Amino acid sequence: MDYEELRLRIYGDEVLRKRADEISDFGPAMEKLARRMFEIMYEEDGVGLAAPQAGESCRLAVLDVPLEGEESFTGVLINPKVVESRGTQTDVEGCLSIPGIREQVVRPQWIRVEGFDVHGEPVAFEAEGLLARAVQHEIDHLNGVLFVDRLSPIRRRLLDKKLKRIAAEYHGLTS
Repeated sequence: MDYEELRLRIYGDEVLRKRADEISDFGPAMEKLARRMFEIMYEEDGVGLAAPQAGESCRLAVLDVPLEGEESFTGVLINPKVVESRGTQTDVEGCLSIPGIREQVVRPQWIRVEGFDVHGEPVAFEAEGLLARAVQHEIDHLNGVLFVDRLSPIRRRLLDKKLKRIAAEYHGLTS
């Protein structure tokens, strides 16, 4: 596949609602996909991007999340899963695939994540705060879940017209 053709997918695109496929073939193709995903993420000023957001239904996410001070967590996660979580945090989330909408979302404050890097080497780490939120947000994407799905039914209903407008604008759909 020509990964240069990949582009950001917007709410209403069916790839965003599918559970992405597990990755078993690590190597140059995954490295090229991750590189292109970083490009898309940086072009859109994001801190994370999951492969379905770029149109690829596979369990790969890239992250570049600012931490305390000048540091940031930059990495590629393949087949990631949260194996432990603690506490709760509530903060505003947005999504590159749902432009113009930002809402308060409750998520665990601390998580332990396991997965693989682009070479198939195991990766495990603990994350809290913004990094925990970003990792969980991207794993949700790999499961076909969007942050708006985590809102209360009332809040979601209030956003319904905006979401339909986004889908119509980007996909030529009518409401």
